[in-house]
Amino acid sequence: MAWKQYHQVLCLGSSINDLKHPLNILQDGWRQTHYPPETTNIMLIARMAATIKQAENRQSVLSAFANFVAKTVNVEETIAHKLLGDKFLQQIEYFRTQLGELFGDTETEPWFTAEGFRSLLALLGTNGQGIGTSSLSTYVHNCDALELAPKDREELDSFIDELYVNIEKESGSFLNCEGSGLYPLQSACNHSCAANAEITFPHGNHVLCLEALVDIQAGEEIFISYLNECSRERSRHSRQKYLRENYLFNCHCRKCEEEAGQADVTSEEDEEEEDATVDNMEDDTT
Repeated sequence: MAWKQYHQVLCLGSSINDLKHPLNILQDGWRQTHYPPETTNIMLIARMAATIKQAENRQSVLSAFANFVAKTVNVEETIAHKLLGDKFLQQIEYFRTQLGELFGDTETEPWFTAEGFRSLLALLGTNGQGIGTSSLSTYVHNCDALELAPKDREELDSFIDELYVNIEKESGSFLNCEGSGLYPLQSACNHSCAANAEITFPHGNHVLCLEALVDIQAGEEIFISYLNECSRERSRHSRQKYLRENYLFNCHCRKCEEEAGQADVTSEEDEEEEDATVDNMEDDTT
């Protein structure tokens, strides 16, 4: 399937270990750069462009991609996507130039203009679904489902937290995400901080399943959470901040409405992550 859809354009063949090959340079540049949305894989953009190049009906493929939300600004609520921050301009321009040189043609030219590329990144940041198929993710998910005494639960959670910290020192972040993809039906699901369904990858591959967390009545809307498990437990202010910056909306779900009286205080975890992000960005640009 990959060969018929995009891989003929992207196949490195004997150049797979050639560090000077443009695609290898592109991926290496991505690995050295960290900016939101972190779950977006730069090769997903390459696959999108390659899919258009290989398509018999290019306009049909372009129309399919155009169905995904790609806003960088919510004019009605005056919210700007985090990508518009000045500290990301250098990285965005680098990848725009590299991808434009590799894949730019008549059909994809609008993607690689300055504004078009920011919209393309916003499309992936808003709609891109992390594809988590790691055994560690499955282990943690199964641990979460265990019925344990409070003390045992606390000890297990502490062990898992320490495990993540230690592994991250060796392999970096996003341990449970081996890639990202675009799924038209999944992207149509709205967000709730108290979702009634979740995304799973039960087959250990790219096949996505939507699994109910509670009984869902006929005609009831299906909600998923755009937040990871840790973020869902953070303060209302922290959740709202993340959703505004990355998804361009203020959340009015049941949980947020119930917590409307909370002080607008950012969770301690968020402050630590923001400090780390700023330090990392300074290292990348020096």
